[in-house]
Amino acid sequence: MNLIPITIDDHPLSVPPGTTIFDAAQSIGVNIPILCHHPNLNPIAVCRICVVEVKGSRVLVPACIRQVEKDMVIQTHSPRVQQSRRILTELLLTDHPTPCKKQEQTGDCELERLATAYGIQGSRFARKNGGIGVGKDGSKGNPPLRPYPPTDLSSPVIAVDHDACILCDRCIRACSDLQVNEVIGRAYKGIQTKISFDMDQPMGKSSCVSCGECMAYCPTGALTDKPLTAITDFKNTRPVPSLCPYCGVGCSITYHVADNTIVRVTGRPDGPANQGRLCVKGRYGFDYINHPERLTVPLIRKPEYPKQLNLDKSNGPDYSPREAFREASWEEALELAASKFLRIKQHYGSKALAGFGSAKCSNEDNYLFQKLIRAVFGTNNVDHCTRLCHASSVAALMETIGSGAVSNIFADVLQAQVALVIGANPVENHPVAATFIKQAVKKGTTLIVIDPRYVDLVRHADYFIQFKPGTDVALLNGFLHVIIQEGLINEKFVQERTEGFEKLRETVTAYPPELVEKLTGVSADLVRKIARLYATAERSMIFWGMGISQHSTGTDNARNLVNLALVTGQIGRPGTGLHPLRGQNNVQGASDVGLIPFVYTDYQKVSDPAVKKKFESAWGVPLDPDPGLTVVEIMNEILKGTIKGMYMMGENPFLSDPNINKVKKCLASLEFLVVQDIFLTETAEFADVILPGSSFAEKDGTYTNTDRRVQLARKAIESPGQARVDWQIIADLSTRMGYPMSYASAEEIFREITSLTPSYAGLSYERLAKGGILWPSRTPEDPGTSVLFTETFPSGKGKFIPVEFAPAKELPDADYPFVLNTGRVLQHWHTGTMTRRSKALDEISPEPYVDVNPIDLDRLGIQDGEKVKVSSRRGTITLKARASTRVSPGNVFIPFHFKEAAANVLTNDVLDPYGKIPEFKFCAVSIQKIIPYP
Repeated sequence: MNLIPITIDDHPLSVPPGTTIFDAAQSIGVNIPILCHHPNLNPIAVCRICVVEVKGSRVLVPACIRQVEKDMVIQTHSPRVQQSRRILTELLLTDHPTPCKKQEQTGDCELERLATAYGIQGSRFARKNGGIGVGKDGSKGNPPLRPYPPTDLSSPVIAVDHDACILCDRCIRACSDLQVNEVIGRAYKGIQTKISFDMDQPMGKSSCVSCGECMAYCPTGALTDKPLTAITDFKNTRPVPSLCPYCGVGCSITYHVADNTIVRVTGRPDGPANQGRLCVKGRYGFDYINHPERLTVPLIRKPEYPKQLNLDKSNGPDYSPREAFREASWEEALELAASKFLRIKQHYGSKALAGFGSAKCSNEDNYLFQKLIRAVFGTNNVDHCTRLCHASSVAALMETIGSGAVSNIFADVLQAQVALVIGANPVENHPVAATFIKQAVKKGTTLIVIDPRYVDLVRHADYFIQFKPGTDVALLNGFLHVIIQEGLINEKFVQERTEGFEKLRETVTAYPPELVEKLTGVSADLVRKIARLYATAERSMIFWGMGISQHSTGTDNARNLVNLALVTGQIGRPGTGLHPLRGQNNVQGASDVGLIPFVYTDYQKVSDPAVKKKFESAWGVPLDPDPGLTVVEIMNEILKGTIKGMYMMGENPFLSDPNINKVKKCLASLEFLVVQDIFLTETAEFADVILPGSSFAEKDGTYTNTDRRVQLARKAIESPGQARVDWQIIADLSTRMGYPMSYASAEEIFREITSLTPSYAGLSYERLAKGGILWPSRTPEDPGTSVLFTETFPSGKGKFIPVEFAPAKELPDADYPFVLNTGRVLQHWHTGTMTRRSKALDEISPEPYVDVNPIDLDRLGIQDGEKVKVSSRRGTITLKARASTRVSPGNVFIPFHFKEAAANVLTNDVLDPYGKIPEFKFCAVSIQKIIPYP
């Protein structure tokens, strides 16, 4: 590359072509002041604060946007430049309330900081009473040149003060270029120009998703965080680097702490997964930590309140859940738990016990939990919510390529020519990952969205394929048919790196596009077009979510996605591959450290004699060689009377498992149940002992995101009352059961994990403190692996597994004519244990609803917003009907976060035979209008 010689402030240097003056100055430590510019945003040069003097130029030029030229001589702080900046700053102060809200809150208003630097006490151009028009004290100055813009407080999380706005457009670019939500723009002209939301709507009434990116990039008090705690001064806080506790994206955050309270959360610009971006949950969903309902002492069930009372009424008992328990000391609670578990083990055997760990807890918590279940309880009956989200995806990936992990990080989509997103709603479920997909589209990537329901990502898609629910296999077989028939396969890849192709060819021959059209509702021409687009692109990448996995045919669905990648060779390179978007923040890590009934850490099979011997040697006890039971299988065995006792940490199967009425019977049938959580959840109401654990912000630990990125979170605050760190509770219980666990720290536990887990062998707290690392990282020098399977698969060759279309296990009929789909909404997470106790999130999304197509509502005589009964063969719930064209006629959608109308009362607990995952995404329901009594 030919470098360009320039001179800045008498300092000669050479820089690459295309470098701006601002970046060139930064490279040698010369600071040029900016207001409208930000290194993460495209420059637009509207504020002119960054102007510099270029020899030979008649006018001052903006450094943020002007690129260097050969032999350019630049003065960044000449008297002429300084005078210009001083006058511009003073002019901007004309309308600016001093101090503005940002200056009051955080002390870092960039305009006021400039004013201080230039010694400006006030503006010579300011009209009387601090601004143009009517002053804030009600007095009048000179005649207004524009109406005084009011403060907009309509958003639950962001305060808008148009008077503090300097029209730098940073909020517009943050919204449109980073988050790609495109909500903010400019309205009006001349002196009346202002930032607007949609068509000049109040922020809280607009399509704003409250991610806070605009606020984070605003240089003044025009956009500021509303306080979510009693502490309103953000200046005197202690920053603690950590991670977001919600979805699998694994966003890096900073907690801002005062008086043992998290008062604010900001994104960390150096975050490898999020690059500083956050969503509404990550930025504003933290105040659950200080909720008054936090568990602070151990609780033991009172004998006069047997758990069977919870079954007496469909809406629960007529006493408060807390009344059924008395406070206890840690000594009493743990001794009771230890003695009861030991008695069950001695009387019924080890397999009468089971445990559910949590994808919300750290790798260290979950490692110790599964170690306790295996080494102390003596059984492999241990599982967690992976069974309810991507178990079928993992089963298919392990079978076909030998690894259940994602092949490429989600940001690789920026290098893809085609992105195919199927059965996923990343805009609501993985919002920050979705920003990279949307950015890729703006840069030219072709986006294909395939879903039975209109999801928000469709707004950005080139193609939207809305197919009949449950026909995924048929549709994917149609794609494969076209690719093979038209000779679009990657013959070299198929020959050298796969096996079983002829059987695949034979199977998909029976799925011509015309037949697929009849089965799926997707036109034959569109089937051909999508197949060609995916196959012929140099780099195509597949993302999928629980719309693929949560079916009785979930493993077959995922097998066919692998078939699609293998037959075209779209794997093993940047911008290609397979990425099942992980749901919870540590579902990947919990699986990595063995919280699965079939495997120990790193997916080492419990049935493998060599692996068994390895862990017996490490743990010093004999271990069960038989694979354990999965989540739903454990529930079934409880009803049969086989499983008598359970330990649940951070899981809420009452709301998360299918067929809740059956789950309630299971929980009530247990002889002994210990629940460890931060709130008295719906599941904890059935417990015999409740142990108060720690929230995400109250402990050190590691977490592994959907990219396979292992990251370190640090403790920010102390737990309330007598609540304890989760791994310490597990270790104490284990010791009382006769198996001493003596660990000084989470770091010591992590060292044990890495000693037994080849993919983690090169990791350490020391390394992770410098930033997250992608596994596999097998030595301390190994930087981690971004793209897997570049030359081979763990299984050797990739295996084609042909699959035949089979309908869902429960189809609609005259009594139950609708197909129910369940899922999440942007503001809430999983069973709502945390988000429904977060003030802003619950305010934005306060109640359950069922989305019904307007055609169906009209046919049923139901008005938008009316209460209806939705019933399946398993139960009935009551909630509001919402007219929505997002669902096709004959289909309905219910989010599952709301206990007052729990969608999983309705869902079918039939299992995928391979992944053992329930069919959350398809069951037959009816809808009835509620007729009030006369």
